[in-house]
Amino acid sequence: MEDVDQAALALETDSEGVAWLVFDRPGSRANILTSAVMQRLDALLESVEEAAAAGRVKALVVRSAKPGMFIAGANIDEIAGITDAAEGAAKAREGQRIFRRLEQLRIPTIAAINGVCLGGGTELALACGHRIAADSPATRIGVPEVRLGILPGFGGTVRLPRLIGLRAACELILMGKTVNARKAERIGLVDERVAPAILEERARRLAWELIDRRAGRRPRRAGLVARLLDETAPGRRIVLRQARKQVLKETRGHYPAPLRAIRALAETASAPLDEAFRREAEALGELVVTPESKNLVHVFRLMEAAKKAPVSAAARPVDRVAVLGAGVMGGGIAQLLAQNGLGVRLKDIRAEALTLGLRHAAELFERQVERRRMERREAEQAMSRIAPTLEYTGFGSVEVVVEAVVERLDVKRTVLAEVEAKVRPGTVLATNTSALPITAIAEALSRPEDFCGLHFFNPVHRMPLVELIRGERTSDEAIATVHALARRLDKTPVVVKDGPGFLVNRLLAPYLNEAGWLLAEGAPFDAVDRAMLDFGMPMGPFRLLDEVGLDVAAHVADTLYAAFGERMAPAPPLLALRETGRLGRKGGLGFYRYERGREKAPDTEIYAALGAAVPAARREVPAAMIQERAVLAMINEGARVLEEGIVKRPGDVDLGMIAGTGYPPFRGGLLRYADALGLGTVLDRLEHYARQLGERFDPAPLLRERAEAGRGFYD
Repeated sequence: MEDVDQAALALETDSEGVAWLVFDRPGSRANILTSAVMQRLDALLESVEEAAAAGRVKALVVRSAKPGMFIAGANIDEIAGITDAAEGAAKAREGQRIFRRLEQLRIPTIAAINGVCLGGGTELALACGHRIAADSPATRIGVPEVRLGILPGFGGTVRLPRLIGLRAACELILMGKTVNARKAERIGLVDERVAPAILEERARRLAWELIDRRAGRRPRRAGLVARLLDETAPGRRIVLRQARKQVLKETRGHYPAPLRAIRALAETASAPLDEAFRREAEALGELVVTPESKNLVHVFRLMEAAKKAPVSAAARPVDRVAVLGAGVMGGGIAQLLAQNGLGVRLKDIRAEALTLGLRHAAELFERQVERRRMERREAEQAMSRIAPTLEYTGFGSVEVVVEAVVERLDVKRTVLAEVEAKVRPGTVLATNTSALPITAIAEALSRPEDFCGLHFFNPVHRMPLVELIRGERTSDEAIATVHALARRLDKTPVVVKDGPGFLVNRLLAPYLNEAGWLLAEGAPFDAVDRAMLDFGMPMGPFRLLDEVGLDVAAHVADTLYAAFGERMAPAPPLLALRETGRLGRKGGLGFYRYERGREKAPDTEIYAALGAAVPAARREVPAAMIQERAVLAMINEGARVLEEGIVKRPGDVDLGMIAGTGYPPFRGGLLRYADALGLGTVLDRLEHYARQLGERFDPAPLLRERAEAGRGFYD
């Protein structure tokens, strides 16, 4: 591995005295900053210093030889391996020292950013005197270390606010956001953006302009208010106070990294550089050994593993996709496909449904324009890729069909059998069902090997997870094709065996149902929601029911009850809810009231609407008990899912819950959290609740087996 890292970085000097420091890690699609690469960089910078002193090198350009990839950041395995705060701080100081060596070269230095530039890659670019970026969709620049539970430790918290101002730096450092070349230029993170084809030539010309003193950095233009906030002590206090308030609102204090980063920004803002770098290194050392950081690194590894092909078969090329069913879900899927460069045929049998789907897609594009994530021209071009139709015209040229019609087995069978006759052999047919059995749907098809589930979660444009469901006769080629398509759409795919509720709904059902049982015992629904928000869930179970749709949730609950019997029996309040006519957010009324799709307030009238299913008086239930019962229900079902082979690994359960439900990443995932509790403790508590509350808490055999053997899910 060290030989690979040594070969990952080369120094070339052209005949005009411009040195090129070229990153190109052999056998990898990404350049990463391992310790060995940093040592190599240090040695090459020493060579540049000597050559510059001798007049042989007059400027330095840092670039990557990999298309669409500058530097992806530091080595995640090295971050995971740090168990001592002093060691973490020492690693940070060494990185700072090397980047300061780059910063202190007495010749012009330029970072030519040609794609992904994250973490340590961005910090390296910040140490250069000038930065230019390729104006392409591949270019994303940022310091997302907070997503690993740490902060930028190679000088990022020191240099970034001084370059782009404290407010803009807070957005990048505290939120872990990345920016494209256009925004990077606007905020002053890069000096200019150029067409990808001329990036290297522009870097060469800029080097000579700097050598001849014909170019300089454009000063960052800021108004009076911006200067007062960014450049004065009272202004900085206001910015950081607001930043802390926003972080606490979004994280409820569960994530130490952004809060520690705010402190570091306050400490380093006006400190001498040596002191600023020292404090940054100390902060990184403190954070890198926290349980939250270790859990977030674990989640990162799960995300990266999901990108790899799950089967050895080759994916079929996909350029054109058809979507059947043009409601909100179909329109959302069509928009996502079109935004990622795919041609889309959007079909329905009703013109008004097509209008609804197209309107929804157009609204999503308009939102992208308003948020400056797309230019209007780009949005219009993408929208033009969606071709609405009431017929099957054009279906002979598509490579994938995504069916998103009504959730009825007979309807899906009829529609898919009909479309199968209209497409070429080898075209993958995929259903977006949330609960219907894939194998049963496939019985209507003559080519079931080309059929699978492709379950998007609502809202399509925001939810990162896609379940790839394999039926009994689904081929590896079909799975490989939809996996590659999901990755092209920047989704996180998890391969799931066909079974009632698949993965996410199977695990959510006992969680939501337990909330219903708590309601039946007198717990106020908004108190249950608050307890789970405090645990770290993005929304409480009753708010989630509203979001999913109370009718959809009832359909999934019925499917699972039919499959698993009494342990999945719907709680009485959830059965009574069906008679109220409430639909949740989409109908404006559920457990909460909504106006124009936005939550306004809890609707306490629901207690009367549920009648005898809930007691007349509310009672206080400890938040710790609410959390324990709700989470134990999911852990127990997660063990059953593993035992049945619905997914292959505990990491699949954890990734599905995090990407599909927002299960708190700082806890590392559902089953990793169970391991942290200790399966012996989990078993004891399940047995306690089984005695009190019945068979829905009977421990899963796999969980009991591992607990009694002293093992965890990940052992």
